[in-house]
Amino acid sequence: MRASEQEGAYPRPILCREQWSSLDGTWGFGYDDADAGERQSWFAEEGTGAFDREIIVPFPPEAPASGIGETAPHPVVWYRRRIPHGTLAPAGTTDGRSLIHFGAVDHRARVWLDGRLVAEHVGGQTPFTADVTDAMRAGTSEHLLVVRAEDDPADLAQPRGKQDWQERPHAVWYERTTGIWQSVWTETVPAQHVTDLAWIPDPARGVLAEVTLARTPARPLAVDIVLSLGDQVLAEISTLVRTARSRIDIVIPALRNGIDREDLLWRPETPTLLDARVTVRDAEASVVVDTVDSYLGVRSAGVGGGAFLLNDRPYYVRSVLNQGYRPDTLLANSGTDELRREVELIKAMGFNAVRIHQKAEDPRFLYWADRLGLLVWGETAAAYEFGTEAVELLTREWLDLVRRDRSHPSIVTWVPINESWGASEIPRDPAQRHYSIALANLTRAVDPSRPVLSNEGWEHTDSDILGVHDYTADPDQLTRRYGDAASFDAVLAGGGPQGRVLAVTRRQAERFASGDAPLMITEFGGLSLRADDGEFSYTRTSSETQYAALLGDLFAALRASPLVAGFCYTQFMDTAQETNGLLFADGKPKLPLESIHRIVTGVEDDRRPPAV
Repeated sequence: MRASEQEGAYPRPILCREQWSSLDGTWGFGYDDADAGERQSWFAEEGTGAFDREIIVPFPPEAPASGIGETAPHPVVWYRRRIPHGTLAPAGTTDGRSLIHFGAVDHRARVWLDGRLVAEHVGGQTPFTADVTDAMRAGTSEHLLVVRAEDDPADLAQPRGKQDWQERPHAVWYERTTGIWQSVWTETVPAQHVTDLAWIPDPARGVLAEVTLARTPARPLAVDIVLSLGDQVLAEISTLVRTARSRIDIVIPALRNGIDREDLLWRPETPTLLDARVTVRDAEASVVVDTVDSYLGVRSAGVGGGAFLLNDRPYYVRSVLNQGYRPDTLLANSGTDELRREVELIKAMGFNAVRIHQKAEDPRFLYWADRLGLLVWGETAAAYEFGTEAVELLTREWLDLVRRDRSHPSIVTWVPINESWGASEIPRDPAQRHYSIALANLTRAVDPSRPVLSNEGWEHTDSDILGVHDYTADPDQLTRRYGDAASFDAVLAGGGPQGRVLAVTRRQAERFASGDAPLMITEFGGLSLRADDGEFSYTRTSSETQYAALLGDLFAALRASPLVAGFCYTQFMDTAQETNGLLFADGKPKLPLESIHRIVTGVEDDRRPPAV
């Protein structure tokens, strides 16, 4: 298979196998408000679990799509499903391992198969895998899978992003998402197999592949990698490996030709993807051990000279904020068609980038961004307090997310902290400044190939981009602040447009003042069209005419600035009570797509917009 041309349903698009089975669908479900489930052995066949409901996985119980739609807080929930033996152990397999993958379970998960504990995981946005091979009870036609999820809404140290800690959503916070909210699926793999792939591109010469195996090989194995563009093979390499983790340098000769190089580089306008096949062989017997398919995009992302750089050239970023909360599924989504549609709509409105806000989006969204050509700013859900537990939880989850997503060419910027959430005293508390700086540097250590913002919006400590949040509804005010260097120097030296200092450290202030780090207005606008009482917006407009005029003036003011290297408009779609979207909550545009495109870009779009 060509991984770059998949239909988008596979839950792990960067590392594909053809044989897999989805476990999404109807499961037994129960609340455990007394937290008695483990004492009463709900995980066992003979347990007395109160699985008195059914739920549609992967939709959280708070979501209407789950079939439950109950939004009251329930800190502990249980799931149960029976799986045919042939799904976990297909006929013909002898020494294989049966794996069950969980895309995301919020927040703490324990998993049992046939009464045996097979996995424990902490982190509501990160994937994990249960090897159930040795737990499968012999001589049975089906197996019992049980999951316990714990998500305490009162725990402010837990990364939760936009999930409200109050009983009802308010302001810019939404309904909670408890338990399973991304796909559950199973596959059978060889005992020795590829568990992780990472691609680190270098547009000047090729790509560095990081291949991780399930265990250290008893004797040398050969890893064969073939990179191709359609039917054209661009590079082949075979390397002997003796360790579980190997880094393999792959030269792509066509990149040395300046003309060919341009055709191979990934960018939103021409999102070229290369297919990769990775084969692991027994080097002595020349027997294939495992084969996986993947894809990659060759591109670079950086900053310099006051500009964001894509493939070493200045690139103006036109971004939109996407909360990733959907009316029927909340943090979850209804599948690949919906995710593709969101990417297509964002592009049709004239944006070339999206900032996924306060969550890590489903990898299938990133696949469509890779394939269709959309830059992504990768973010994570914040905790609401600072302390040892909060630091440990967010740091672990964030680094796991960077590892999960670093091979997607669409991701060009990392944002571990937004608006000092979880670190609200950065200017005054040295510990919180160290935390912000450490997160930025840890991110660079894991992935040195992308810019990092130590704190998005204000109170920067060590950011490669000066992200500024400015919700003024006065276009002239935007012009006064960002119209020339002297005016912006006054903003930088003062309290910032939101009353929060922009640069906390001297080194950061010097980077901004010198123009080394580009200026981007990374949240602005927030206009609502006829918002009702009880709804949230930064600025209300009373008519479609007023809405369109003010929207156009705000975008025009930023595009006219000689200092601004990009922007991010708040927001893509109305979300719960927050009515700042360019789309209504049902996905219908508030203005014709052609009009929004013209406002965003300043030019007419001669392409036919997608049907709404």
